[in-house]
This record gives sequence, structure tokens and C-alpha cells, in this order.
Amino acid sequence: MLNDQAAGLRAMRQGAQSKHETGSLKQVTQKPVRVITVASGKGGVGKTNVSVNLAISLSKLGGRVLLMDADMSLANVDIMLGLQTKYNLSHVLDGEKTLREVIVDGPGGIKIIPAASGVKRMAQLSARENAGIINAFSELSDELDVLIVDTAAGIADSVVSYCRAAQEVIVVVCDEPASITDAYALIKVLSRDYQVSRFRLVANMSRSPAHSQRLYEKFSRVCEQFLRVHIDYFGTVPFDQALRDAVQKQIPVTLSQPASPSAQAFRDMAKKLQTWPVPTGASGYLQFFVENLFKRHSH
Repeated sequence: MLNDQAAGLRAMRQGAQSKHETGSLKQVTQKPVRVITVASGKGGVGKTNVSVNLAISLSKLGGRVLLMDADMSLANVDIMLGLQTKYNLSHVLDGEKTLREVIVDGPGGIKIIPAASGVKRMAQLSARENAGIINAFSELSDELDVLIVDTAAGIADSVVSYCRAAQEVIVVVCDEPASITDAYALIKVLSRDYQVSRFRLVANMSRSPAHSQRLYEKFSRVCEQFLRVHIDYFGTVPFDQALRDAVQKQIPVTLSQPASPSAQAFRDMAKKLQTWPVPTGASGYLQFFVENLFKRHSH
């Protein structure tokens, strides 16, 4: 099985290379794709809210943003945006649809890949399916600046896979013991077993910037003392009634209440994100991400 997968990937690469040499393959953009995973140790901390509003804020700054709902059991992005989606990534795997055909238009100019149902289906890919998915994502490279992956909560295998394959990992926490403990557990697994060493922390539902700073300092001190990691402070989202109202209305707060404190917080984070190092490599980071993601069950 491993040999079949390796052969499939090699064949795909060689085919792409020969096409490139003959001039029939479209030139890949020089601007690489940022791949960012948003995770949390437990549910209910506002992770999907962060993913959606950060994606819209990046789009408003001129970026071409694709949001992938990677929660294979609970399609939170669909619910949050009130979307009725018919197809998802599993239909691409089954050969029923192309990747472009399952991507839907979201609010604020973003594109969305709806969640596939059933993790087992994603875990049992053949070499041909591996190569096909990698190729499908690679063809999007010249149409995309940022891929944001909204994972399931917790430390399930799929969450770990998305985090270890991404260029950046944003961890969302709120100031409650279960959130902090579970976020620490996620970071511990990723650092100990998969050598992920850098994380960006978002403090959600915060009472004040000073409160968020104290939470960050306490959390990062413990992580850096006991784990071989570095925790960067990415930002804070205030406890904001406008954000709660937006969730109820299924309209992102960055669109429904753009002057609200929480919407401003997402804009600040989007601007900060643009200053992060860009991935290197001729084909950017997208192909590396997808190739590593879909090889996750070959070990």
C-alpha cells in the first residue's frame, strides 16, 4: 500500500513536470499560498467564529481567501453562515465533482469548501485518490492567497493531521480551566509527537486587553516551561454583545456590525497576519500541505 501511494505521488509529480516542460501546464503564481489551521482544545470557545471572521477580514484587505470546514462530523461553518450546501470534499474523492464544483461562495468575498461527512472515508484513500486530491488543490494555487482550515475541537487524528501539515497553527482559548487545559493537551501532542514548535494564541470572549495579556503570559509560560514550543500572542476578541447577536442571525459580525469592538479585533488580527513570514518554494505551500495531509494514514 505504501509503495502504491509513493508510486502514485511520483507519477503525478513526473506528469506535472513533463507538462511544465512542454509548456502545457499553467505557470504557478509567484505569490505563495498561506495555509493556516485554526484549532481549539475544546468546543464552545468560538473557534469557528474566529475562522469565519478572520477569513472575511483578510478578504476585505484584498486577499483571495478559501475557508475549508474540516470538522468532518459537525459542519459548523455551514450553520454559522446559514448555508445550504449540497456537495463537499467527499464528492471530489468519489469522482462525482471537481474541487471547483464543490467550492461555494461565502459572505464577504470568501470561498468555502464544505465539510465532508465521515472521517473513515477520508482515512482510506487510495494512491490514485491521494494524487487526485493533491493535484486538484494544486490547480487552485494561482487563484488563492490564503487557505484557512477550521478544524474540529479536540485532539482527534484529523485535527492533529491538519495542524501538523499547516504552515501556521492558531489556537483559540477562553479564560476557563477546561479550555486552557485542553489547549495545553493539544499543543503537547503536536509538539511531542509531530514536532510542531510554534503556535499563535487567540484569547476569545475577553473582558479586557489586559486580561487577555495576562492569560497569554500565564499560558505561554507554562507551555514554554514544560514543552519545546514558542507561543506567539496573536490577538484578543472582546466579549461583545454584537458578536453574540451576529451568531444568532447567522451573519458574521464583521459584516453585520463592522464598527463593533469584535469586528475591529478581527481586522487587527488580519492586518497582523499579513506581516507573518510567507512560505517558500516554487509552488508555495498549498501542495506541501495537501500532500502531507493525505499521507497522514500511511505511517
